[in-house]
Amino acid sequence: MLAQRLPSILPPLAPKELLEVSMIASVAGELGEGKLTDRRPFRAPHHSASMAAMVGGGMRARPGEVSLAHHGVLFLDEFPEFTPQTLDALRQPLETGDCMIARANHRVTYPARIQLIAAMNPCRCGMAGEPGYRCLRGERCRTDYQARISGPLLDRIDLRIEVPAVSAGDLIRPDRSEKSAAVALRVARARTIQRERFERLGVTSATTNAHWPHPSGRSDFLSHELGAGGAGGVEALARARQT
Repeated sequence: MLAQRLPSILPPLAPKELLEVSMIASVAGELGEGKLTDRRPFRAPHHSASMAAMVGGGMRARPGEVSLAHHGVLFLDEFPEFTPQTLDALRQPLETGDCMIARANHRVTYPARIQLIAAMNPCRCGMAGEPGYRCLRGERCRTDYQARISGPLLDRIDLRIEVPAVSAGDLIRPDRSEKSAAVALRVARARTIQRERFERLGVTSATTNAHWPHPSGRSDFLSHELGAGGAGGVEALARARQT
């Protein structure tokens, strides 16, 4: 449910992004009645999806889920239940932002700049770490299940959090709520600040750190921003590393 709300807080598609997303949907035959929308794509394939369905392929080398989520969100629920081959096929698109499909009679590259969101249970039985519960297989249940996800793929996931089970008391306790529109305003302000930072360095093709066109130059960008922020910038970096 949390992952499905993410597109509602992301900025709307820019005209260039909208054109790219629409072209991919048209090639895949998913542009319903020719309608266009500035809402970012959200794709959530079932864990039984094949490698071709995920990255693209077939007789006509059509785009897969990773390209259909271009400029949007690819949500993979039950992450370890996908086959290891399918998951590892995501490593190159996550690194380069595109997906090249090579077949005997076709060779095509589709854009695939996505935000990957994945969810998983801690072990196959789903109860590891729960108070008052002891898995019959012990720690091996957890390690075997999590080992289905390769190290290189985990290296491409920037943020990992554990979400504990919600108690009955939490469900009935009144709590402050916030509408998606309010969160979207904060996201838009953050994107504006980041875009201005890039423009000061003469970069106009990037809006987030993940879109930085020259990975080797990220250290230069960081040094520039820390120099502009002085000691406060260094302290902010230290706090960020701690979190």
